[in-house]
This record gives sequence, C-alpha cells and structure tokens, in this order.
Amino acid sequence: MRIETIMRALADPTRLRIMRLLAAMELAVGELAQVLGQSQPRVSRHVGILCDAGLAQRHREGSWVFLRATIGRERGNATDEAIARLLAIAEQEDAEFREACDEDRRHLANIRSARESSAEAYFARHAEDWDELRKLHSPDPQVEESLAAAIGEESIGRMLDIGTGTGRMAEIFAEQADEVVALDKSLDMLRVARANLQNLPAGAVDLVQGDFSALPFPAGSFDTVLLHQVLHFAADPSVVLTEAARVTRGGGRIAIVDFAAHDREELRERFAHARLGFTDGAMRTLLSEAGYSPSSPIALEDGELVVKIWLGTRQGGLAATPSRKAIR
Repeated sequence: MRIETIMRALADPTRLRIMRLLAAMELAVGELAQVLGQSQPRVSRHVGILCDAGLAQRHREGSWVFLRATIGRERGNATDEAIARLLAIAEQEDAEFREACDEDRRHLANIRSARESSAEAYFARHAEDWDELRKLHSPDPQVEESLAAAIGEESIGRMLDIGTGTGRMAEIFAEQADEVVALDKSLDMLRVARANLQNLPAGAVDLVQGDFSALPFPAGSFDTVLLHQVLHFAADPSVVLTEAARVTRGGGRIAIVDFAAHDREELRERFAHARLGFTDGAMRTLLSEAGYSPSSPIALEDGELVVKIWLGTRQGGLAATPSRKAIR
C-alpha cells in the first residue's frame, strides 16, 4: 500500500526536515547536505526513500541532481494534499520541529547567496557582449510590456518557456500561469535562472535541461508556448516549431519574440546567430506548416534591429484545458 510506504518514509526527523525545505524551494542534493549539516551520501539515502515513496522527485542537470517535492503540486490528489497540510500544521504546533525548520531556513540564505554570486559572475563575464546587442533593439522593458499585452491578462494555463536564459520570461508570467516550465540547453543559463527565480513560490517554475529540437515532454502538454529571442539560434527553425506544436494543446497558443530580417552579418560570428531574423512571410509559413494559425505580428521599431512578436493558435485536437486559476 502506498500509504504505508509514505508513513514509513516520513518516520524520520531528517526526512521531515527535507520535505519542509522542499516546500520552500527546489534544491540540489549537495545543497540539502549543506543545509542539514550531514554528509551527501547520508542525505542521498534519505532522498532515495522519499523518492521511492513518491513524495519527491529527482532530475539531473549535468553532474548535479536536483530534488523537488511532488506533494502539493497537483490538485485532485487528496492524500498528497493532506500530507502537505499535515507537515505545515506539524511545524506550527510542534515547537521542536518548528525550531529545526527555522534553523534550516536560515541556512537556506547561504544557498541563495551562493547562487546569486554564481549568476553575477556569469553576467560579469558576458555583460559587455549582451550590452552591445541590447543597444541595437528596443529596450527590454518595452519588449516585455508589448509581449505581456499581446498575450493578454487572462490566465495562460501551463506554459513552456523554451530557451529561458536568465528566466526573465518565466518570472514575468509565473503569476498568470498555472505552472511555468522553463527549458534551456545550457547548464550555465539554468543556474543563472535558478538564482533569479529562487524567491518565487516552490513549484511556480520548473527548470528543465533540454534541446528545443527534441523537447522532453509528451504531446499536448502545454496551453502556451513561448520562444523569446531563441529562434534565431536554430539552424532549422521548422524543426523547432514542429516540436513546439507537438507539445501545444489544441487551441493553445504560441508567442515568438525575435528579430525582423536584417543584414548584420557580424551577429553570426559574435553571438552565434544562425538566422539573421525572419520576414513576416517566412514566419507565417513556418507557423502554418507547424500546425498553428498565425495572427498579425507586432513590430517594435525603436532600434536598429526591429523586434517582432509573432502569435499563433494551435490547430486541431481538443481545446486547451481550462486554467485552474481561472476557475478557482
């Protein structure tokens, strides 16, 4: 019986502390060991028991293994919801347990600080190049405001942010979405995004390592898909959009933010741009062939490089699942 396995898994003070830590944020196994003041092999054994019981889930990013709580993330599982509430109530009412949890959270400050320092170091190494590129197009706040207006204020369901980079788009849309899955191929960028997003509620954003040409998700997994300044890195954009369409539910939407066609050849060498922007006609064809119905594009022309926002609605299949936030 699963309930017996769960109760056995929770019958240990260290594992109870781990569950409360994971309710606050996703952590690497090494970070957990640092917070708990225990050896990594010992913490790994505790993690294995929690994962076997279905209370937590591992995922690998390079040589790092991150852990997230599975309870309390999905509505409809009464047992998991009850366990999540029980752990929260236990912390409130059990003074000894509360004291241990409070001490653990104080140690989390060191983890947050280390992540932020790593992100700052990465930015420092690349700041000059990024600043040069930003000078060529509309200011980021203007682009973000236009994208938010294009997507609209209603809840956007489950969202996939392909090529999340710094995590900025995930941060902007986290409150509107039931959940944001932020994908990037670069481990360095995932660590930057993790630092930038670590103050959001646990479970608001899932960070996933993966390639935009072979998305690691089942068909029809998302209501909204976003590619923000990503598609120009694709040698074959049609493959990327076909994959995006595969994971978009029928009636779901895609938003692509990228450059209009330009002739700045130096961007290929300096920034590894495989494509020098896109014409409206080319993007309309790409979207249509992937299975989207394109909408009229939006142009932001306050710079040498014009930024475009292209939108599309997924054809066929079932209508997008109503948002949990919309029906609460």
